[in-house]
Amino acid sequence: MSRYTGPSWRISRRLGISLSGTGKELSRRPYAPGDHGQGRRQKLSEYGLQLKEKQKLRYMYGLTERQFSNLFVRAGKIREGKHGVNFMILLERRLDNMVYRLGLATTRRQARQLVNHGHITVDGKRVDIPSYEVEPGQVISVREKSKDIQVIKDAVEAVVGRPQYVSFDADKLEGSLVRLPQREELDADIDESLIVEYYNKLG
Repeated sequence: MSRYTGPSWRISRRLGISLSGTGKELSRRPYAPGDHGQGRRQKLSEYGLQLKEKQKLRYMYGLTERQFSNLFVRAGKIREGKHGVNFMILLERRLDNMVYRLGLATTRRQARQLVNHGHITVDGKRVDIPSYEVEPGQVISVREKSKDIQVIKDAVEAVVGRPQYVSFDADKLEGSLVRLPQREELDADIDESLIVEYYNKLG
């Protein structure tokens, strides 16, 4: 299954979350798109709730179904911790997400484009793979010749705050994953136990 590249606001309204992180998609029309979006919402089955939660997290990080399920399997092989929490931490460690968390991009989609176009380095080496898994202590930087890109400047200026598990030097346009995040520092709107139940049912 390919990655969804259509209007993110439609997905945001359908799933009831802000994929951009700004909340603008839901501020004016906090209901599902379509002619019946404002009507009485149908009560979801247990499976429907699990599927919706999985889709919320998948679209939030912008992964294909295959990427998402493969990472879920990887998380299950980690011996320490809970499967669902380990899964969310692996998602958080993706390079495109870290670029977003550092405030070098206003959305994860924009961060993915910066990585794809070769504007980002890790420990001084250019990395153009959005799924690259960042290790604590690695330095994520904007390439010297890319530091004048306006979208990066605008993103840095627009940052209100950053997670405590990252550090950032605005003058150098570089930062690090200081440590692995705790569950309470990640998205509270996600119930990862429903996602675990969804994949467990699939076998």
